[in-house]
Amino acid sequence: MRCTSFYGRLLIVAALVSVTTTSVSAKWNDHWNSFWHKVGVGYERNNAWPDPFNEMDAMAVITPFEAMKQNGWILHNTIGPHQFRDGDGALKTSGQETVAWIARQAPASRRQVYVVRAATTEETEARVASVREILSQFEGAGPLPTVAVTDRVPPTASGAWATKVNRAWLEELAPPKLPSSSAAGTSAVTQQ
Repeated sequence: MRCTSFYGRLLIVAALVSVTTTSVSAKWNDHWNSFWHKVGVGYERNNAWPDPFNEMDAMAVITPFEAMKQNGWILHNTIGPHQFRDGDGALKTSGQETVAWIARQAPASRRQVYVVRAATTEETEARVASVREILSQFEGAGPLPTVAVTDRVPPTASGAWATKVNRAWLEELAPPKLPSSSAAGTSAVTQQ
């Protein structure tokens, strides 16, 4: 009897050791397989370098320029205060031509008109209504451009100032002069 209980206890201990070893072995096997999987991934990643990162690098370079393009289109499509009549907010001829260009010729993704906010809410609403009235006259493929109010005034200058700057530049420009020798080193036509 004593012998049976000894073998029974030994059997219980063997079962416990077996279960413990199996669970530790399973965990160790998982770690071992995970390690070699990571080694394989690292090997493939090193061999593929720099291809996986080219697109991210390109996007990092392009993103600031996309923001600049968007801001440029916003300023280009902005109808400034000088393109509206004072008081009633009606569009002048230059404003009508700008709105017509935006509605007809601007790329479809850039067809949005921005109106500079006026001093009063009533005048701003009159400006927006004037732009919408002009837009309603155009029939084109696709929806009409949207109209938004902005506080950013596009940089402009008067025509008189631009003419003055251009004339001053032309007056200071050196007169054209032909070279005294040709490219071959012989005397040029001006010396004969």
